[in-house]
Amino acid sequence: MNRTDLRGDEADARRNDSLQAGLDLIDQGFTLIDENLRLVAWNQAFLRLLGFPAEMGHVGAPFESFMRYNAERGEYGDGDTEVYVRERVEAAKAFKTHDIERTRPNGTVLHIRGVPVPGHGFVTLYSDITQQRQSENLIREHNALLESRVAERTRELMSTNDQLREALRLKRQFGESLERSEAQMRLITDSIPALVAYFDSTLVYRYINRGYQDWFGVDPNHPEQVSARAFLGIDTYTRIKPFIKQALCGEQVTFEYEAATQDGGKKLLRTSLIPELKETGQVMGCFELTFDITQERKSHEMLVQAQKMEALGQLTSGLSHDFNNILTVVLGNLTALANQHDVKHHLDEFISPAIEAARRGSELIKGLLAFSRQQPIQSSEVDIDACVQRMDKLVRHTLPATLKLTFELLASPARCALDPHQLQNALLNLILNAKDATESRGHILIRSEIQHLDFLQAQRLNLQPGAFTCIAVSDDGCGMDALTQSRVFEPFFTTKRVGQGSGLGMAMVYGFARQSGGNVEVASEPGIGTTVRIWLPLSPSTAPVELNTETADPAEHATEAASQALALLVEDDVSVRKVVRRHLLELGYAVIEAENGQEALDILSKTCDLKLVLSDLVMPGDIDGQQVICRAKELKHIAQVVLMSGYTPSAHRLKDVPLIQKPFTKEQLHEVLQSIRH
Repeated sequence: MNRTDLRGDEADARRNDSLQAGLDLIDQGFTLIDENLRLVAWNQAFLRLLGFPAEMGHVGAPFESFMRYNAERGEYGDGDTEVYVRERVEAAKAFKTHDIERTRPNGTVLHIRGVPVPGHGFVTLYSDITQQRQSENLIREHNALLESRVAERTRELMSTNDQLREALRLKRQFGESLERSEAQMRLITDSIPALVAYFDSTLVYRYINRGYQDWFGVDPNHPEQVSARAFLGIDTYTRIKPFIKQALCGEQVTFEYEAATQDGGKKLLRTSLIPELKETGQVMGCFELTFDITQERKSHEMLVQAQKMEALGQLTSGLSHDFNNILTVVLGNLTALANQHDVKHHLDEFISPAIEAARRGSELIKGLLAFSRQQPIQSSEVDIDACVQRMDKLVRHTLPATLKLTFELLASPARCALDPHQLQNALLNLILNAKDATESRGHILIRSEIQHLDFLQAQRLNLQPGAFTCIAVSDDGCGMDALTQSRVFEPFFTTKRVGQGSGLGMAMVYGFARQSGGNVEVASEPGIGTTVRIWLPLSPSTAPVELNTETADPAEHATEAASQALALLVEDDVSVRKVVRRHLLELGYAVIEAENGQEALDILSKTCDLKLVLSDLVMPGDIDGQQVICRAKELKHIAQVVLMSGYTPSAHRLKDVPLIQKPFTKEQLHEVLQSIRH
């Protein structure tokens, strides 16, 4: 070994030591295991959080050793140790992304998140969230206690009111007792986290608690001078006035409304009016009890949105397989027809628009699957500003000269883990929406910046506190009213005329952001404009991934003859099989067909000169495409194996086998086969 080699080894050693030292400074536990389930890298936090002895951490340590250690010390409960170990090793072999919580016997709560790293193995992060969960439990207990106290204090208030009425009757004889009752009532009502008041039949306040001062800045010592019309505003008061009249007619009412507070914020309030009646039935006045239900409503809206997404996901997953099979037949036959010389005069007017429509249908299904999180996105580390900047080249020449498009990119060198194509699709949707909102005569501003969300900001956005990239698309167009904003992310909801929009653009933006670990918020006012902000969590700094936005010309990929290599095509749909068979024949293959998994296995067992197996992933019967491919891989003479599917990518466990999504063209199939060959 020469001196240069020694210096290189020393540099590698120093670099490895530096990397290990850096990993050991991280509070989160970290492990990287290879495809053989053996330890490649780890840090001290992993051993500490999981309670493993230091000597267990070494390069090549089998994943099974850690599972066995846990099972033997009772981490998984009482039971058969071998069963526990086997179950966890089998689960690990799947290399599936997971995000779980586990409570250790010592009470420590761990958040465990694992993701596959193609070509390297599987990375797992371990976070101690014991304190966080304890805080959440404490908050829940506090809220329950608070609600209990409110109920208790309300009962006390009612009791005190009874005492007050009795005291009013005996005021001449018991003046000092009345004063004590009033003081007691104020002490009780001022401590309730709600608004408590009483107004008489002439709408004059006779009592208000301190909450009115905190929310609206009015003086509780002079209730007769307080005007609901003044502190609520004429618009809000006009909306609730019918309920007040209803209460003064002797009927108990409850209603909800939005009100602006003295700090400039807005609260969603729920008010109950309880009439006070004389023995004759005449209304003397009303007791008023008001609660802030802003957070309650937000939680309800989030639940409704989640239910809508689940329903859409179930609908989409049920239709996508058959729909993509139909599009495969349509697109394949239209493409073949376009290549016929005697129909060239119909190409531009009839055939090309039909091909483009079939492709849009395919993209629509992909977008729906992404929105409903039924299809995993292909994420990578992306330089946000570089990716956003590329939108300038993509859309500038398509926008009218009367529309001004400006970029303010301040997030560099921020990088996020996401699918760059879906980010650009999301921005394209927002830019086109802004163009329509301004009627092509306004100004669109795209701005990026890095922001750190604290606990309250993150809670408002349903995110975890931390560093985020915010991409804002603003316009000075027509804006949206509150009702439109409340429905803007609903699938198929659109304000555009029939034929001008599918109503899926904003839904896809929302699905992309949530699947990327972020969220979307909309701020808009009629006549002023709209700003849509996409929040994306920052990733550790890595080298930027270049996004190739150039579309290759299929004509450049001339079909290379496969020298009449023999291919087995496995597809249960006859029409789809016919189209794919034609693709393979045109690519130079001789084709044997099978319509189900069992027939394919029979052919594999009897045919020794197969070079390619192309199988549908989902097929009726007991044998699916994965089982066919596994058998084909066992036969060493088959050089190429490929799966195709119209849906169910989550069922694709053979990570080393290419999966081509239906519908696909001959050129796309050719590219996949070429990538295997080379």
